[in-house]
Amino acid sequence: MRKEKEEFFEEEELDKTTNRLLTILRVLIFTIVPILLFYLMEAFEHNAFEEVRSLAQLYNIFLFELIAWLLFFITGSGRVALRIETAVALVYGLVNHYVMAFRSTPLVPWDIFSIKTAASVAGNYDFTPTKELLMVCGGFVLIFVLLHFVKLKFPYGVFMRIIPTICIGLVLCTFVNLLWDEDFQTDSYLYPFLFTPAYMTKVNGMAVTFAMDMAFVYVDKPDGYSVQRAEAILEEYAVEYVEEELLEDQPNIIVVMNEAFSDLSVLGDFVVNEDYMPFIHSLQQGYENTVTGNLTVSVCGGNTANTEFEFLTGHTMDYFPVGSIPYQQYITGEIPSLASQLAELGYATYGMHPYNASGWKRNEIYPWLGFQESYFVFDFTNRYYIRDYVSDKTAYQKIINTYESKEAGKPAFIFEVTMQNHGGYSEVHDNFTADVHAEDLNSVQLDQYLSLLKVSDQEFEKLVDYFSTEKEKTIIVFFGDHQPSDSVVRPILRWNNVNTANMSVEQAQLRYVVPYVIWANYDIEEETGADTDISFLAANVLERADMPTTAYQNFLLELEKNPDSEQLLNQYEILQYYYMFDYQEE
Repeated sequence: MRKEKEEFFEEEELDKTTNRLLTILRVLIFTIVPILLFYLMEAFEHNAFEEVRSLAQLYNIFLFELIAWLLFFITGSGRVALRIETAVALVYGLVNHYVMAFRSTPLVPWDIFSIKTAASVAGNYDFTPTKELLMVCGGFVLIFVLLHFVKLKFPYGVFMRIIPTICIGLVLCTFVNLLWDEDFQTDSYLYPFLFTPAYMTKVNGMAVTFAMDMAFVYVDKPDGYSVQRAEAILEEYAVEYVEEELLEDQPNIIVVMNEAFSDLSVLGDFVVNEDYMPFIHSLQQGYENTVTGNLTVSVCGGNTANTEFEFLTGHTMDYFPVGSIPYQQYITGEIPSLASQLAELGYATYGMHPYNASGWKRNEIYPWLGFQESYFVFDFTNRYYIRDYVSDKTAYQKIINTYESKEAGKPAFIFEVTMQNHGGYSEVHDNFTADVHAEDLNSVQLDQYLSLLKVSDQEFEKLVDYFSTEKEKTIIVFFGDHQPSDSVVRPILRWNNVNTANMSVEQAQLRYVVPYVIWANYDIEEETGADTDISFLAANVLERADMPTTAYQNFLLELEKNPDSEQLLNQYEILQYYYMFDYQEE
């Protein structure tokens, strides 16, 4: 009897030891999986072992671990927690991969506001997965399946899970706040410069970069900011005009922001079988009553709304978080713009875009900017499509129809964002054939893009021809919103021995250059090579048209002459914050 008792207790001790070992093993497996998920998620883009900085790797792993344990205490199940984290890492990595492919910039927190717009154009891109992409996705699926054998459970009830959940949550919040600290970033060799988000993500890792970006969801007040300070700056640049003079002989102002229109020759030499923009190139040779030059914009490969925003308001994306969209994040009511300014001067103001009204919230934003009428895709009659988008021909006919139907003697401000040249450029279409070819580069995407530019150039020439015979004074402003994504321009860069992964600052800046034209059917001073920034363009147009400019526009013209002045740059940030968040119409 005594021997049986001893054997029973020995077996009980053995069971306890086995259970402890099993628990330790399960905790160890639970700890290893988040590490695997980090490296696997990074594998969508690169080898994190080689390119993510050492401390940054540890910080990414720490974030993955914290999230895994937080989910464990919330759900009470190791299997459920890790499967949730696996699914999130897979989806995030996959979405980031395609965002990088189509937009040349990584996924950022503010992209959540762009989901509708992205979904509306997603069908026009090529999502065909590569072998490498399928292998990474297969790795995630394998982990998800093997997690069936992870049986780690929290041994207590829901109430007992509250305290560790709160503790892990506090640690996570504290660590994210630490990642926002500039001294910590410097000491940890984290790359902090938001103006190069692709490189920032490459060396910091996706999770750490995303966490660092969260610090910029809100716009902080600039140093030395106050409403009184902003108003004092504006007083220095205010100019009084006689109201009667403002109403005399004002020109119609037509602005065309042409989707993805750019001259890729700025990136390097390449040979084509024919000129893809002969009319624009002829204007750049000193055409009568014409101003031409290069325009620096803030976006590349996408985020059209930001170029639109900068032109209409004079503000700059430099003082907003990288990747943010002011139309969707910061504009919640009326703000001053070129449209509202011209409306006050007696103009009829029209905003038009031959695509969905909800894209970038334009149906809400346009009235807030001062457009009295807004037209979207279903307002364009007799629509002629190229590929899957309304053509420039249709877009420009809407401009002409609007001009012809306006009130006689009342000047019009017509602002149109075209859609014809929107990416992607790899699909075959029955209604469009590429006839411009970049010799020796063998790129379907590049050839299609250049061929679309040729059509845009032809239609713009027809628009100019129409207004050249009109009696009413008219100015036409034409510019592109951004260059296409890396997949389109990579053959040109390679041909010129430029590696997109290791571009110099000067080479990278060229990816933000597009051409612009200011043409008038009456006498204005001609100029070529008049390079400027998108934020200064509207003020330049008014000045060249001998029209009144606001105090803010006068400030911008002064800043354009002195772009490196720290005092003016600080004042610019102050004025922008004032107009975006504190300005009230008197």
